[in-house]
Amino acid sequence: MIRRGVAALLCVAFVFFAAVQYNDPDPYVWIPVYGAAALLCGLEVAGRAWWPAAAALAGATLAWAATIVPRVWGHTNARDLFMRWEMRGGAAEEGREMFGLVIVAAAMTFVALAARRRRARVAGLGAGPGAKPAAKV
Repeated sequence: MIRRGVAALLCVAFVFFAAVQYNDPDPYVWIPVYGAAALLCGLEVAGRAWWPAAAALAGATLAWAATIVPRVWGHTNARDLFMRWEMRGGAAEEGREMFGLVIVAAAMTFVALAARRRRARVAGLGAGPGAKPAAKV
């Protein structure tokens, strides 16, 4: 129940994140990233998320965020990330983008782990002590 609630909250957040990208200089990049995260969270709410897709998105966004770190670290501070809202590039904008990617990576890690655990439970592998193993197909 908690897993579905967290996934639903993340789904709504990512839909909002995607919606506010309309005024970004490169919305064609960010709307698909946040849209894919929203879709996978929504699928997790329904118990249908495919863990390899969530894991792939987590890995891709974390790797992407890592490429931004050198342009942000030491060039801006946390206050600038929240106080400078202009979309003219620079370390503050890239810092927000980096943290957005980290949020996606964390959420997709959660979804991947939840979906994989559910798959193992359905297969009988995570049923606990004394459970009968699933029949081989």
